[in-house]
Amino acid sequence: MINTPIDVDYFQKIINKLETQVDYADIRVEDLQSNTIIMKDGKIDNVDSGINYAVAIRVLKNGAWGSAYTTEHEKVEDIATKATTLAAHLKSDVKLTPPDPQEDIVTSDAKIKIDDVTFDEKIDAMKDANQAAQLDEIQSTNIVYSESQSTSLLLSTEGTNILSENNRTLMSMNTVANNGEVMQIGHKSLGAVGGFEVVADADLEVFGRQIAEKAINLLDAKTPPSGNFPVILDPELAGVFIHEALGHASEADIILQNDSILKGRLGEKIGSDLITVVDDASCKQGFGYYAYDVEGTKTSKNVLVENGVLKSVLSSRETAEKLGRKSSGNARCPLGDQTIVRMSNTYIQPGDSSFDELIEGIHDGIYLKGSRGGQVDTGRGVFQFNAVEAYTINNGELGEHIRDVSLSGSTLDILNNVEGVGSDFALSVGFCGKDGQTAPVGDGGPHIKVSKATVGGVQ
Repeated sequence: MINTPIDVDYFQKIINKLETQVDYADIRVEDLQSNTIIMKDGKIDNVDSGINYAVAIRVLKNGAWGSAYTTEHEKVEDIATKATTLAAHLKSDVKLTPPDPQEDIVTSDAKIKIDDVTFDEKIDAMKDANQAAQLDEIQSTNIVYSESQSTSLLLSTEGTNILSENNRTLMSMNTVANNGEVMQIGHKSLGAVGGFEVVADADLEVFGRQIAEKAINLLDAKTPPSGNFPVILDPELAGVFIHEALGHASEADIILQNDSILKGRLGEKIGSDLITVVDDASCKQGFGYYAYDVEGTKTSKNVLVENGVLKSVLSSRETAEKLGRKSSGNARCPLGDQTIVRMSNTYIQPGDSSFDELIEGIHDGIYLKGSRGGQVDTGRGVFQFNAVEAYTINNGELGEHIRDVSLSGSTLDILNNVEGVGSDFALSVGFCGKDGQTAPVGDGGPHIKVSKATVGGVQ
């Protein structure tokens, strides 16, 4: 049972009243506690701690949405009236998929809750990682520790009643190496849907040292060749590719905006037989985990691409209705913002090949590792990503270490050119931005082998 200050009975009375006035309504209540600590070069630069209580009400009347938001409990009835009035003055044709009301209590699996550990203990953990990174040629370090703990309530006029608690913890670190001629950055994050145990159970000495060594090793890396090569993508870059290039294109709101290469292609072959892509919000090992989306749809494993065939898309109840489908449980938004379609934990399923088997037979290729962001055009289906580092592949063996490498091409070309999928698997921790909103996500997969892709230098 969740011990919560949220007055469920009070909000149920609000819902009962709205039920007589509108076609549909839901109320989201959140009681959130969060801390962020920033350490620069071993010294605390900023501490931000807050407790936030907020209520958002959304109503559907005559096909139009009305919504309102408050951080003051005494104004809840006022925003219910405001949301109803807004909807009554608008005209639209919104319809939702048939109701599937859920009643549930979702508890957090966090072992060490946010108040179980002092700020000093959290800062000491950051100091341990920072100390381990103090190697020659490291010029500066930056560590961000963030944690959140929330209790939330979702009620709807259809009978949904979900009370849930959630914990997320993340520690990210950057190191900057400089040899007087070249400057390079090392970066890594560790995080999970959990409490302080995420950090307490980690080897922070190894964590800090590896990030420093990454930056230092890149100082002597060579510049990349340019052209079309067979490539191997590591799990991090493969995950970023599948998230950015395929995942966003599979979001139903983007499809309905005619901005996706996947529009009208359900059931079609869009990639190699070796490629199966999943979005799974129910995966607790992923940073994008949630048991129910913000509309109360229970989450599950959604297979987007199966053996190269596009099987499904990501949707909310509204977008699913427009496409004649069931909601996939991907309606997400910060409380008070507009509900949109978002990914959760998006990954390529592992295959059967070892890493040695993937590089075997590559005469002249590139092994790309990590991601430093990039650009994607979901409508045209083209992308450009920057890898953290890479290695040449010569006659089936890794060769020179290279840096400042870009990967570009067509999403569907890359998917169709996959000729090997590794048996390993890793999920990365991150945040995804869309329409001004940010959501925690996981992405990843195994190593994958692509027969041809365009590689070049980052300017």
